[in-house]
Parts: sequence; C-alpha cells; structure tokens
Amino acid sequence: MKRRLLLSLPLLGFVVLSALLYRGLAMDPATRESAMLGEPFPDFELTTLADPDRRVDATLLQGEVTLVNVWGEWCPTCKQEMPQLQALAERGIRLVGVDYKDTRAKGRAFLAEFGDPFAVNIFDPEGRLGFDLGVYGAPETFLVDAEGIIRYHHTGYIAPPEVTDVILPEVARWRD
Repeated sequence: MKRRLLLSLPLLGFVVLSALLYRGLAMDPATRESAMLGEPFPDFELTTLADPDRRVDATLLQGEVTLVNVWGEWCPTCKQEMPQLQALAERGIRLVGVDYKDTRAKGRAFLAEFGDPFAVNIFDPEGRLGFDLGVYGAPETFLVDAEGIIRYHHTGYIAPPEVTDVILPEVARWRD
C-alpha cells in the first residue's frame, strides 16, 4: 500500500502542477490591477530623452492631470499606439513618456518616425522607474492626478475605441 502511494506521488504532483499552469495561462495580464493605484508616483531622478543634462523627478507630475506612457523603440505595439497618443495630445491631454529599456539614439529615432505627443520623455534605460511602477512590459499607461497620485492603470495597447470609451472619461473624472 505504501509503495503504491509513493509511486502515485509523481503523478499527483504532475496533475496539480498542470492545473496551476493552466490557470495561470488562462489569466489575462491586461485585467490585472496595479498595486500602485491610489499611491504616489514613485520617486525618481532621471534625465530626459532629449537632453542628457536635464534631470527630472516626480515633481514633473504634479499640478496637472497627466498620462504617463511607458514605451520603447523595441515595442511593436508602441508603434501601433502612437496615433491614439497623438489624438489624446491634440485634445489637450498632457502626456509624459517613459522611454523604457532603450538607447537614447533608438528612442529619438522612434519619435522622429512615429511622432512625439509627449510634453517630456523620461529616459529609463535600465528600467528602474518601470520596475518601481510594476511594469510588465510596454506599453503601459498610468493616469496621475494633479497631486501626483496614480489613479488609473492601462496595461497594453490603447486601442482607438479606448481613447473615447476609457481614457477620456478617466481623465475627465480626475480633472474635476
């Protein structure tokens, strides 16, 4: 009896592990809640993409509702998202970019090719700010209120309908 039980343990372990793996693969990362909601934007001090001598910090995100978009030249979805970000900027939404795990030359070339809707681009080549934000990849977008508190988090690509159905209502909610 004990021998039979010992022989069945690997099979039981395999079944449990398979069930956990299946459950994890079935989860949609875009629906995950950010642990940063309701928290101040993380402290940082980094240079801007445009000027390696200009240092910015979290005070950049105070005083006005701002969408912070984490992007990278290496990210194909970021290229698809740029028209939506341009549309938001044209509607008067303040955008700040975080060029994530990129090189300065590649980030600048990306903006030259696809447009630059950002008031400022923070250069985060090692991904430290992205790590502090809990970023899984790019693109990810955070809505920061005028006091510097993260109020909304959008994981992944902002599709055209989401501009009017999701992003603009969230901005309006926190501007009031």
